[in-house]
Amino acid sequence: MTHSARAQSGNTPYRVTLTDPQGHVWYADEPLDKGGADTAPGPLQIVLSALAACTTVTLQMYAARKQWPLTGVQVDVQLNPDGVPAAGNQITRHITLQGDLDDEQRQRLLQVAQACPVHKLLEGPVQIPTTLD
Repeated sequence: MTHSARAQSGNTPYRVTLTDPQGHVWYADEPLDKGGADTAPGPLQIVLSALAACTTVTLQMYAARKQWPLTGVQVDVQLNPDGVPAAGNQITRHITLQGDLDDEQRQRLLQVAQACPVHKLLEGPVQIPTTLD
């Protein structure tokens, strides 16, 4: 499956309408102190949200396939919680698993979280060839 998205500026400074081929519509904006209207998450919040959502869904899918008693997942992510490290940006991720899981299941789910598609995208080398009209 090919994934794609489009961003289109509008009349409100820095507010962007985002769409995909499936017809979903969502928004990005900048906070007031950066000249935006603060009507939607900023682009970095959207990236962090993608990682948290992907981790949550990946864990739920894996546990369901294994018929494990996972009843809930909470994923908290933060960009550079201690400031920008010398070696580059860092995203911390804290996962809370709910359900009657044993230690082996919990450790396996931690490994599975490392394999979620957004995690792999963010960790791996990414090229962004760009054209201009």
